[in-house]
Amino acid sequence: MALNLQIIIGSTRPGRFADKPVAWLVDRLSGRDGFELDVVDLRDHPLPLFDSPMSPARTLRDYPNEAVASLGRRLDSADGYITVTSEYNHGYPASLKNAMDYVFPEFNKKPMTFVGYGNAGGARAIEQLRLVSVEFEMAPLRRAVHIFPDVMRPAVTSKEFTPALFESLDARLEMMIEELVWWATALKNARDN
Repeated sequence: MALNLQIIIGSTRPGRFADKPVAWLVDRLSGRDGFELDVVDLRDHPLPLFDSPMSPARTLRDYPNEAVASLGRRLDSADGYITVTSEYNHGYPASLKNAMDYVFPEFNKKPMTFVGYGNAGGARAIEQLRLVSVEFEMAPLRRAVHIFPDVMRPAVTSKEFTPALFESLDARLEMMIEELVWWATALKNARDN
């Protein structure tokens, strides 16, 4: 059975850059053997600010409303995650943190890797996400793709975007996806036994 790998788009801003690296990821990863891709766009899951009286770590899958249930069920179906994150003021977007706070067991014992963008290639946002993913009992992975301004600028200013604008990152993506598939397979086998 193929793995279900999800690409989580963390930014919900109008005009966000995230759609371009996601197009590159889908272009490079779709149709490969061993896994299926599912793009989870947080725009499609509008949630109020987290205000539950009890942590999802305690309530488990007892969702407070259908919007949270829809996102929770979707995340639950994954075997591993590629989180695409911007970096705002040295951190990751509030929309991503808010969505993550509504769930807990859905992420347990699954790997997460990262594609970040910004002045420092999203490195500070990714570092924070690694710390947060540990609290979710996840396996945050070492390999990530950092999109620096030298790649972002041509992608932003290009009149006609193509995934080839990211080809300088292809080798890094290959290392990242190889590591994600290994961990997703190992942890799926462990969860299933």
